[in-house]
Amino acid sequence: MQKIESLNNITHENLAVNPEFSAELGDNAVSTVTFITEFSEVQKEYPILCRKDPETGEYQAVVLFGFQKDENLFLVEADPSSQKYVGWRAEYIPAAVARGPFSIGVQGDADGSSEAPKPVVHIDMAHPKASCDRGRALFLENGGHSPYLNYITNVLDTINEGMHLTKHMFNTLNKYELIEPVNLDIEFIDKSKLTINQFETINTEKLSQLSGEALAELNKSGFLQAAYYMATSMSNIRKLIDWKNRNLSASGNAN
Repeated sequence: MQKIESLNNITHENLAVNPEFSAELGDNAVSTVTFITEFSEVQKEYPILCRKDPETGEYQAVVLFGFQKDENLFLVEADPSSQKYVGWRAEYIPAAVARGPFSIGVQGDADGSSEAPKPVVHIDMAHPKASCDRGRALFLENGGHSPYLNYITNVLDTINEGMHLTKHMFNTLNKYELIEPVNLDIEFIDKSKLTINQFETINTEKLSQLSGEALAELNKSGFLQAAYYMATSMSNIRKLIDWKNRNLSASGNAN
């Protein structure tokens, strides 16, 4: 059960958070959501697809980490001496994962006079990465934010700013019918087969045939580049297949 608290330098003065990544720490998800505000980094390492949220019916961008439940091929044995993010083999981690136990909440003035709620950082004290005796400190001795908390704040800003913009992006892409279902038929080295058909991707043929007016609209909003990021990121599927095959070979499951 979650235990959400508003983060502050008094209650959480001595709180430290484990910044590493592992299955034991809850990072063994096969996918997560991503946002247009990080597409330029995400597309370098992960395949970006999209699907409709079953609860809201709205499109969301998704990155794949593996091919089956609880399989995250980016998780590796922790080596602090050589890894930018300990336990994770990539130069960038999607914000929805990087945030760990933190989230953005809203808080108004105590007298109710504030016209707009203020975003505040929340922390789930029941999260396995929340700890008081080891990890990265959140606050300096003078009460200021530590470098790690500044990093987390930037991660949360990426999510907060990206949620609305990503929704607007999908509305525009749908306006020009640029999203289509994708079917991926994969055979691994052990002869096992997998079909991925629950996602959608960019129709590059339609994208290339857009009118000048449509291209101008997409380019001005930044959605044209985002569409190409999504399309080109699909090449990262091959990397995941290679990693999966190596794991199968190492475990002796390959023929």
